[in-house]
Amino acid sequence: MQTVLRALSLLPWLDWVAFAIFVGTWAGYVAFARARVGRQPSLLAATNRVRRQWMLQTTYREVRVVDGVVLQNLSTSPSFFASTTILIIGGLLAVLSTGDKAIEVARDLPFAAHTSALVFDVKILMLLAIYVFAFFRFTWSMRQYTIGALLIAAAPEASRFITEGLSREAFADKAGRIVGMAAETFNDGLRAYYFSFAAIGWFVSPILFMIATAGVALILYRREFRSDVLGVLSA
Repeated sequence: MQTVLRALSLLPWLDWVAFAIFVGTWAGYVAFARARVGRQPSLLAATNRVRRQWMLQTTYREVRVVDGVVLQNLSTSPSFFASTTILIIGGLLAVLSTGDKAIEVARDLPFAAHTSALVFDVKILMLLAIYVFAFFRFTWSMRQYTIGALLIAAAPEASRFITEGLSREAFADKAGRIVGMAAETFNDGLRAYYFSFAAIGWFVSPILFMIATAGVALILYRREFRSDVLGVLSA
């Protein structure tokens, strides 16, 4: 009990409230988005239908160079973000290693909250955890795209689907699902980036941290469930 109280005393109660709202909002939004995919039009569901249609069209093509090029282009986005995330993680580790110098620089900023070195390090560690999570999601997305490329490369020739009675639908379901999982994993990494911007608000004040968290959740909701792109895909 004393250990818990000592841990809670590290931050003011308002900071703990803001942190709890941040974690709860992020986890709650992810659970909400995944639960609503099958019941409400969403950008992920709409693009997954396009991916399945793409994989079905692949079974009719004798030469699948275009499919390989498209899949390679899709995998460049998580690759770019993974490389960028490594640089950000290195920068945050450098900030942690500088100690008091980074805190002095932060205190000179007119809008930054004046906190102790321990509280400042906790905030940096939270950002570090967010980007580490994003890195793992981006790299896993890259591997899933690689698996999708293997499925396309191993797909039977278009004529064999007719002569051997192979199921085009089964292949489209499997390959489309793999590519869709890669896109969903990449989306998890992007959400981490969005919420990291909300976490930066913590360096100013816990109130701004909470407002930014709610704002990011609203932006994500509108882009995934209320965007113009979704309207076009659903038309």
